[in-house]
Amino acid sequence: MSTMKPTDETEDTHPAPVLTRRGLLARTGATLATGALLMHGRTAQAQSSVPGAKGPREGSAADTGGKTARQSHLPPGREGRDYRPVVVPNGAKLPWKDVGGVKVFHLVAQEVEHEFAPGLKALCWGYNGHVHGPTIEVVEGDRVRFYVTNRLPASTTVHWHGILLPSGMDGVGGLNQKAIAPGETYKYEFTVRQSGTGMYHSHHDEMTQMAMGMVGMFVIHPRKPVGPRIDRDFAIMLHEWRIDPGTRRPDPNEMTDFNILTMNAKAFPGTEPLVVRKGERVRIRFGNLSAMDHHPIHLHGFQFRITETDGGRIQESAQWPETTVLVPTGSTRTIEFVADEPGDWAMHCHMTHHVMNQMGHDIPNMIGVKPGGLDAKVRPLLPGYMTMGQTGMGDMGGMHHMPMPANSIPMVGGKGPYDEITMGGMFTILKVRDRLDGYGDPGWYTAPPGTLAQLAHDDELRRDGIDVGTP
Repeated sequence: MSTMKPTDETEDTHPAPVLTRRGLLARTGATLATGALLMHGRTAQAQSSVPGAKGPREGSAADTGGKTARQSHLPPGREGRDYRPVVVPNGAKLPWKDVGGVKVFHLVAQEVEHEFAPGLKALCWGYNGHVHGPTIEVVEGDRVRFYVTNRLPASTTVHWHGILLPSGMDGVGGLNQKAIAPGETYKYEFTVRQSGTGMYHSHHDEMTQMAMGMVGMFVIHPRKPVGPRIDRDFAIMLHEWRIDPGTRRPDPNEMTDFNILTMNAKAFPGTEPLVVRKGERVRIRFGNLSAMDHHPIHLHGFQFRITETDGGRIQESAQWPETTVLVPTGSTRTIEFVADEPGDWAMHCHMTHHVMNQMGHDIPNMIGVKPGGLDAKVRPLLPGYMTMGQTGMGDMGGMHHMPMPANSIPMVGGKGPYDEITMGGMFTILKVRDRLDGYGDPGWYTAPPGTLAQLAHDDELRRDGIDVGTP
């Protein structure tokens, strides 16, 4: 009878295996596989700790493990059923048709004669007869197909700014595709895998083509509603131009002194008002494809929350209240608020030179100047001449009653209910009313008694101990 030798607790009681070449390869493979899994887990964990990092994009080649992306999509989203349509003041929307479950659009790049405000027209470049291009409106999960026909004298492309898509559809001429030559039609197709506010524009000779007007908004509604229900949803593109008086085309070479600042390609007094009913929840989407300038857009009368950037919706806990939203060039910003106070409320860029038109640029400083008999001497040569600007620019508000250079508009001024509105350029009006029969312009607001600033009377000044002195 044999007996087993007692062993120490730390001693290996299993005999060492014989390590063959096949065993070595198997063990090495298992070790590498385990390491790969650990690295994948660590990478995924690291990605999850980085804001916005969600691993491979859904449906991409990396996500499916294949060589091509999955082309799955949802049925076309429908207005009324899936979303409340966006409103584009002074603008248009691009129509589409359903072809086998795909939304098919046709963009036509072409020269367009566009009116910026009464008295100022220019030959611009745009899409489908519009400057800016028509707003594109789709729903998250839509499969979209864009045919782009080039009727310009120059090659072009379309870049879908801020839209998640395959690289070959991104539209950068020379990098992602050949440029679309005059007379050619190209096709872009992709599935919309996000919601929010994007833009589109030429990405071939950008300096020229965007300065000529080849830009537009790209609105993507969520497949499932997010946040409070919106009653009025507006889209506004901000842009800047150089059009000298008497000329007929924008100057794409301008880099600093833009003299036409627009909302949806209109300068005040050519801008349409935004009309809403009291109590409605309002969303305004701003896009900025100006060549050089950011625009701080200030809304009078309300506090709003900034709810979205071009990177997507901001979580409610991270939204903040504001009265002015800075819209950087190449970006979008979205605000939301409840229109709880009736009235006519200004909305404008707060860079003061951005609320002036052509004739406010390149003029001498006349503040404090006493022209004496200059006007009488000049009028035989220039009938109607009047020196202006000695007390600032407020007296420019009446310039639209005076003779103007060909194809030009006054520096500021539009008729208001009480006087000239001494604003121009990137300025519009939010009109909130208690009752509306429709969303057409309701005219000017009538302030209820006791709610209108008026001339102070002498007895009021005496009552309150205000001494204004003598002039």
